[in-house]
Amino acid sequence: MTAATQTLTGRPAWKALEQHFQSIREAHLRTLFAEDPKRGERFALEDVGLYFDYSKNRITEETLKLLLQLANETGLRRRIDAMFRGDKINVTENRAVLHVALRAPRGESILVDGENVVPNVHAVLDKMAAFSDRVRSGEWKGHTGKRIRNVINIGIGGSDLGPVMAYEALRHYSERGLAFRFVSNVDGTDFAEAVHDLDPAETLFIVSSKTFTTLETMTNAHSARDWSLQGLGGDSRAVAKHFVAVSTNSAKVSEFGIDTANMFEFWDWVGGRYSMDSAIGLSTMIAIGPDNFRDLLTGFHEMDEHFRTAPFERNLPVLMGLLVIWYSGFFRAETIAVLPYEQYLKRFPAYLQQLTMESNGKHVTLDGTVVDYPTGPIYWGEPGTNGQHSFYQLIHQGTRLIPCDFIGFVHTLNPLGRHHDMLLANVFAQAEALAFGKTAEQVKAEGTPDSLVPHRVFQGNRPSNTIIVEKLTPNTLGKLIALYEHSVFTQGAIWNIDSFDQWGVELGKVLAQRIIPELEAKTEPKLEHDSSTSSLILRYRQLKEKTS
Repeated sequence: MTAATQTLTGRPAWKALEQHFQSIREAHLRTLFAEDPKRGERFALEDVGLYFDYSKNRITEETLKLLLQLANETGLRRRIDAMFRGDKINVTENRAVLHVALRAPRGESILVDGENVVPNVHAVLDKMAAFSDRVRSGEWKGHTGKRIRNVINIGIGGSDLGPVMAYEALRHYSERGLAFRFVSNVDGTDFAEAVHDLDPAETLFIVSSKTFTTLETMTNAHSARDWSLQGLGGDSRAVAKHFVAVSTNSAKVSEFGIDTANMFEFWDWVGGRYSMDSAIGLSTMIAIGPDNFRDLLTGFHEMDEHFRTAPFERNLPVLMGLLVIWYSGFFRAETIAVLPYEQYLKRFPAYLQQLTMESNGKHVTLDGTVVDYPTGPIYWGEPGTNGQHSFYQLIHQGTRLIPCDFIGFVHTLNPLGRHHDMLLANVFAQAEALAFGKTAEQVKAEGTPDSLVPHRVFQGNRPSNTIIVEKLTPNTLGKLIALYEHSVFTQGAIWNIDSFDQWGVELGKVLAQRIIPELEAKTEPKLEHDSSTSSLILRYRQLKEKTS
């Protein structure tokens, strides 16, 4: 069997890890720290402005050695080089995967089919910057001559989650004279609430759809068009002053009424969940300004270069990814909690849900073989300290092992008395409590009645990483996002799956297209679904007719 076709679980490093796991599975972090007083310093790494403490993981030097051996056996370095080189590593769609080109500096060369794509990337960025400056300065006027005061991004998936997260994360740096809202759900409530208190004469819509045919996005876009025209006297020429497009389909954009001079391009080598630093980030650039947006891209690029060049034993995304492999493959942990102690990052876990689970929620390898190991753990989370009064109970005393990523910042953007010290104290305390817990003896020593002792015991040995960053800036946000992007890449490379397609989102959408006319038909349609689906369709039609 060749290295290329050898199954993951058949590799020497995996087999060695299985044996090693049996010897370490019961080891407690209390013991590991007691045996190594310097563990907290040795299992920590600082680079590209991030301090990464991974000492509170259930690992030893031997664990790391074997995980790094697994990375080498599975050809991780070769896969990294292939991505940065522009090879078509998205094998099911025969596409390059080059989100790293979106943040490459001017003058660099990254080839796709023999063409250097970096000049095109910067041409679009320059066009975005010029447009953003016009909107921010008030030079861009609406159809009636009023200044634009509201910007609404219409998209879904990567065309929504990235812009929403970035706007919330960087709101401190945003132009407060502009209001930003986001519409993604085809549920009409999403659109109705977004425009409820707005003046169409002061509202600009950014419609983000590569093909300009995405069902949810275009349904919302046409509702936005109707709402705008209704408020602007019905003159179709108003569309060009109140709508711009992020797309590649100039014919459809023009047909909608948008001036193609205000169409911002992106490319098929940019996956939706990796696109927030492309033209999909136009709303972000308008909010924070071109200079801050370029600082965001610089942060991305600095982490890209670290991932590309750093040796694996000092490579932040590689180490993070390997720890996911360890817990998923051997401890059978099914979820990972991401816990940012920064209110501005309240949408960061939701953003990571798509990045991680759409990428690595796969059940076959690159050659179509069904895997015999877990892939794609569930990512979730909330900002601290809110989560502490919600789901931390389960993490601390529940029956499931849930590795955690704590993210904290040394300096707050909004100094207010003791708030920030209290916030960071909770970061450190929660990681400490998860790792070391509280024994029955300690509980008894506090004078707790015997009947309550079991309820107050914390087993500990719950693993976590702690990431400390100086301050939340556009630059550091870029680094954090790229850290997780490349951790996802590391996981997918080792699992030998395609992290860059998403066929799993297709079937439900196709079936929905079949069901829509069955719901809207004036006469009872002939249904050829299963008995459950057919009954649900009929029930909906009956209730709809009864109440209409």
